[in-house]
Amino acid sequence: MLNILKDISTMGRRKKASKPPPKRKAIEPLDTLFNCPFCNHEKSCEVKLDRERNTGVITCNVCLEDFQTNINYLSEAVDVYSEWIDACESANQ
Repeated sequence: MLNILKDISTMGRRKKASKPPPKRKAIEPLDTLFNCPFCNHEKSCEVKLDRERNTGVITCNVCLEDFQTNINYLSEAVDVYSEWIDACESANQ
């Protein structure tokens, strides 16, 4: 008798729709090679971050231009490159 009541009470209900788990986005690493603003070669400027001395150095492998700036613990290679581009623009004005 109890089995019949259980079957009747669950007969008319809809099943709970379970959503699939969200897909994780693939984490892409940031670039460390950039275009040189002086010689216009693509991916010729390499950034090196020295976290012990808190300095970031970017050098072009073709025209040997370089730039050095202070960094902090949040700085990445793209930050050093953007500071270099800003310094070049301010020097041209």
